[in-house]
Amino acid sequence: MTMATVDMTTDCRKPIALRHEQKHQISLAEDLVLSQRLRRMFAHDGHAGDDGTYRVVSLYFDDPYDRALTEKINGTDRREKFRLRYYGDDLHYIRLEKKIKINGLCGKRSESISEEQVLRLLAGDFRFLACGGTLFKEFYSKIRGQALAPKTIVCYDREAFVFRPANVRVTIDRNIRSGLHGIDFLRPDGVRLSVNRGISVLEVKYDEFLPNLVRAVVQVPGRRAEACSKYALCRRFD
Repeated sequence: MTMATVDMTTDCRKPIALRHEQKHQISLAEDLVLSQRLRRMFAHDGHAGDDGTYRVVSLYFDDPYDRALTEKINGTDRREKFRLRYYGDDLHYIRLEKKIKINGLCGKRSESISEEQVLRLLAGDFRFLACGGTLFKEFYSKIRGQALAPKTIVCYDREAFVFRPANVRVTIDRNIRSGLHGIDFLRPDGVRLSVNRGISVLEVKYDEFLPNLVRAVVQVPGRRAEACSKYALCRRFD
């Protein structure tokens, strides 16, 4: 069996591989138990620092009617959103990403974007996108056609685990923060406002099936998968 794929746009040469994604809001006590259990069973991913975690900083875009936010809240079956993202303090590795969700499955397409290009984009000069790769061109057309603009920064500390035999990735995101959407995005030490104190977000991503071993390790009694968007959480503080 192969992963489901979908072509979301006419200008994308390769379809996006889709995966299952389960999300749970968990308490700090549940976080402590789960993280200890995961550390005993699985390896951290390659981005982890000495303490097993790393910081993720994203800048999300939306249209004047907050379509991406509204579709997320309403649970629309087929939706997409664009973001810029980097990790830790490394501004040499920034990505433009398009994340899609269709019929409960998730996928992502990304291209590298430079710090200089991000500065131009934040200053309102997005013409360079029209001369870039496939995703750049799509982003350019949607900035022009849908008036996409920066909305909010989403920042958090991530501990990620991998189960390579089944291509499973488990992450726990902590200390979720929001920030200004201007040049502050490129300041790793910029001012951030904490949101949803006392709550972490557990995410489990997998292909066709979730192995029983992983299912048992991430089991939280009484918890069910639920809609949980860090973007939506941070938009409450606009």
